[in-house]
Amino acid sequence: MKSALVIDDHPITHLGASRLLREMGYDPVGQAMSGEDALTQLAETPAPDLIVLDISLPGTGGLDLVEPLREAAPGARILIFSMNDQTGFAARALQAGAQGFLSKNARPADFREAVRTLEAGEFYLSAKQAVALATLRAGASADPLGALSDRERQVLALIGRGLSLQAIADELGVSYKTAANTSSSLKKKLGVDGINGLMKFALESGV
Repeated sequence: MKSALVIDDHPITHLGASRLLREMGYDPVGQAMSGEDALTQLAETPAPDLIVLDISLPGTGGLDLVEPLREAAPGARILIFSMNDQTGFAARALQAGAQGFLSKNARPADFREAVRTLEAGEFYLSAKQAVALATLRAGASADPLGALSDRERQVLALIGRGLSLQAIADELGVSYKTAANTSSSLKKKLGVDGINGLMKFALESGV
């Protein structure tokens, strides 16, 4: 019998995902409300075959959890489940080591397709995400990183990880205003618009 673990801080998501997974033959379907809770469970129970992981969690975020989850359950396939379906997040999820990325706005049929794809040992993205990611990679080019200060490089790297400006400020121990000003400086130096532009640049340049 296949087993799964759903990591999400919304009970309604647990209810829906668990029901779909049980219909697909997963039993048991474990539930964790945070990354810390999930890692504790994995240390005490057999590793699941599938992990459904929300990208936005209290404490350690979903993207930063991928690596420790892979270490705790090396045989598990990881499907990122997120309200934010921007291409940058999907790309970052795959780079972190997940095998799939699915929007929470997707249909139940899409969820089933994603799980079956991961079961087959393949990677899953929606058709829209796959095209956007291919376009993003095709447009990758060398950019003027040499003009950035150490702080600007730090902020750019954290933006590439999907962190908000407030989360970046907390991570670096600076004020929100400092993080916001550094973000504005980055946009001017790199010639990009908005946080999405900075995220795209960070992913393409590998900072």
